[in-house]
Amino acid sequence: MSDSTYKVIELIGSSEKSWEDAAQIVIKRAAESLEELRVAEVVEQDIKIEEGKIVAYRTKLRLSFRFRD
Repeated sequence: MSDSTYKVIELIGSSEKSWEDAAQIVIKRAAESLEELRVAEVVEQDIKIEEGKIVAYRTKLRLSFRFRD
Protein backbone atom coordinates (compact mmCIF):
# COMPACT_ATOMS: atom_id res chain seq x y z
CA MET A 1 0.00 0.00 0.00
CA SER A 2 1.40 3.38 -0.97
CA ASP A 3 1.55 6.39 1.32
CA SER A 4 -1.52 8.58 1.15
CA THR A 5 -3.39 11.31 2.96
CA TYR A 6 -7.10 11.40 3.69
CA LYS A 7 -9.37 14.30 4.54
CA VAL A 8 -12.27 13.86 6.97
CA ILE A 9 -15.50 15.88 6.81
CA GLU A 10 -18.87 15.66 8.57
CA LEU A 11 -22.10 15.59 6.59
CA ILE A 12 -25.73 15.21 7.68
CA GLY A 13 -28.40 13.41 5.67
CA SER A 14 -32.13 13.52 6.24
CA SER A 15 -34.82 11.01 5.22
CA GLU A 16 -38.49 10.43 5.88
CA LYS A 17 -37.83 6.64 5.85
CA SER A 18 -34.94 5.69 8.15
CA TRP A 19 -31.51 6.49 9.54
CA GLU A 20 -29.99 4.05 7.04
CA ASP A 21 -31.67 5.86 4.16
CA ALA A 22 -30.39 9.19 5.51
CA ALA A 23 -26.84 7.76 5.54
CA GLN A 24 -27.26 6.46 1.98
CA ILE A 25 -28.38 9.91 0.85
CA VAL A 26 -25.17 11.40 2.30
CA ILE A 27 -22.95 8.82 0.57
CA LYS A 28 -24.72 9.15 -2.77
CA ARG A 29 -24.45 12.95 -2.74
CA ALA A 30 -20.82 12.96 -1.55
CA ALA A 31 -19.87 10.50 -4.31
CA GLU A 32 -21.10 13.01 -6.89
CA SER A 33 -18.41 15.55 -5.98
CA LEU A 34 -15.71 13.67 -4.04
CA GLU A 35 -13.41 10.94 -5.33
CA GLU A 36 -12.12 7.87 -3.57
CA LEU A 37 -14.48 7.79 -0.62
CA ARG A 38 -12.96 5.46 1.97
CA VAL A 39 -14.78 5.15 5.29
CA ALA A 40 -17.99 6.53 6.79
CA GLU A 41 -18.51 6.56 10.55
CA VAL A 42 -21.91 7.26 12.09
CA VAL A 43 -21.33 10.10 14.55
CA GLU A 44 -24.88 10.88 15.60
CA GLN A 45 -28.48 10.03 14.79
CA ASP A 46 -31.58 12.00 15.69
CA ILE A 47 -35.17 12.49 14.63
CA LYS A 48 -37.26 15.52 13.84
CA ILE A 49 -40.69 15.54 15.46
CA GLU A 50 -43.72 17.60 14.50
CA GLU A 51 -47.10 17.37 16.23
CA GLY A 52 -45.97 14.23 18.08
CA LYS A 53 -44.96 12.36 14.92
CA ILE A 54 -41.58 11.54 13.42
CA VAL A 55 -41.18 13.54 10.21
CA ALA A 56 -37.47 12.96 9.50
CA TYR A 57 -34.57 10.74 10.47
CA ARG A 58 -31.17 12.45 10.45
CA THR A 59 -27.77 10.78 10.37
CA LYS A 60 -24.46 12.62 10.79
CA LEU A 61 -21.50 10.87 9.16
CA ARG A 62 -17.78 11.45 9.45
CA LEU A 63 -16.59 10.67 5.92
CA SER A 64 -13.03 10.22 4.71
CA PHE A 65 -11.74 10.53 1.15
CA ARG A 66 -8.36 10.63 -0.49
CA PHE A 67 -6.77 14.09 -0.43
CA ARG A 68 -4.83 15.28 -3.46
CA ASP A 69 -2.87 18.47 -3.96
